[in-house]
Amino acid sequence: MKIKVKNLGALKQAEFTLGDLTIICGCNNTGKTYATYALFGFLATWQDRLSIKINADKIDLLLADGVVRLDIQEYVDNIEQIVAQYCQAYTKELPKIFAARAERFKTTDFQVSLDIQNIRLASGFDLKMRAANAELFFITKSEESTELVVTLLVEKDKVKIPTQIIERIIADALKEIIFLHILPRPFIACSERTGAAIFRKDLNFDRNRLFEEIGQAGQNIDRVKLLLKDIDYGDYGDYALPIRTNVDFIRRLETIAKKSSFIAENHPDVLADFADIIGGKYTVTRNDQLYYEPKDKRIKLSMDESSSAVRSLLDIGFYLRHEAQLGDLLIVDEPEMNLHPENQRRIARLFAQLVNLGIKVFITTQSDYIIKELNTLIMLNHDKPHLKRIAQIEGYRQEELISSEKIKVYIAEQASIILDGKTKKTKCQTLTPANIDPELGIEARSFDTTIETMNRIQEAIVWSEE
Repeated sequence: MKIKVKNLGALKQAEFTLGDLTIICGCNNTGKTYATYALFGFLATWQDRLSIKINADKIDLLLADGVVRLDIQEYVDNIEQIVAQYCQAYTKELPKIFAARAERFKTTDFQVSLDIQNIRLASGFDLKMRAANAELFFITKSEESTELVVTLLVEKDKVKIPTQIIERIIADALKEIIFLHILPRPFIACSERTGAAIFRKDLNFDRNRLFEEIGQAGQNIDRVKLLLKDIDYGDYGDYALPIRTNVDFIRRLETIAKKSSFIAENHPDVLADFADIIGGKYTVTRNDQLYYEPKDKRIKLSMDESSSAVRSLLDIGFYLRHEAQLGDLLIVDEPEMNLHPENQRRIARLFAQLVNLGIKVFITTQSDYIIKELNTLIMLNHDKPHLKRIAQIEGYRQEELISSEKIKVYIAEQASIILDGKTKKTKCQTLTPANIDPELGIEARSFDTTIETMNRIQEAIVWSEE
């Protein structure tokens, strides 16, 4: 999956490919968050906004004959056009995604290219539509088939659903079959997560939205219509969609805590590693009180009593234990935030474990510790006796090691590139792919320059007197 953007925040023109582990690093105000939020918005809204056209003759055939068969491959062949049309529509929605003025995105372009050569359809699909306790029609796809079969279960004159609704339901089934394996389900931990952990009870966007609607409508308000209104993220308030989504997750922890992720069920060692990082565990009581319990201490701390590191990792901890699914994309903006360098190293090892389990990870970072620890994981991931000995001595497990082929790294920086429609290079803000050597790891110039400068100054201080 390749993403290409133009005139998005600080980024004049840039592209990046989503890997199993994708990293964007660079200085402040270089476009890292813009790229991250735009990607999240695309993945978070495609199921509602991406459109697949079902020809009217297919619906007519269903109502006339009671059954219609759709060749899924026909829609697969048109994926590029379907995605391109959605990208055009999504670009127009970016002001809502970012909760910003439309003028900022007048010349923005957002494009996504999918690897259509390796599309894997859902193995099977079954859906029954009901209304008024009666089954209306049945949508099914067998495991090996590329055919979607829609069968009417009642007489034609008893079908009360508008044809456009039937089209929408069939289109949604096709979207799930075709795209669910290639467009990962995103979960985001924004850089605002530390404050959200403290004020989660006060951050009620729905309540604020109601107050705003009531104030605008005055005496003419239709209360029933208002309560049933379909709210689109970004229509209300001054918060970008990723922040709203992150806050909503934290506000629903009592409900979320009742679920169990595939990690909790099959990989408790990952949760044990996470517990070691935070030095304890999170608990939610039946009356929705959130606590942190330090290991080997009989106390419970509220979030405002807990360390900033505990708050910073709260939503990641609940995601791992209660929400994580195979194939997800975990997005973390600045995972190093409030973490001691040792825990920055450990969070890098945790991300590598998740990637090896089947969860994609996307991070923005300014942490040299995270990059260098990932380098260690890459360098140790070879079948050589001396490397195995070092890994054992230093406490690295095989499941923490990672192949360089799974990692994509980009540096947000000023660089000379050829802009679309131009023939000469122009120096502008972009994302430059970093070199990743299987033996030596990631070449992250963004950090190396600063470290070299500090070393030079300190050497001058120590040796200049001579």
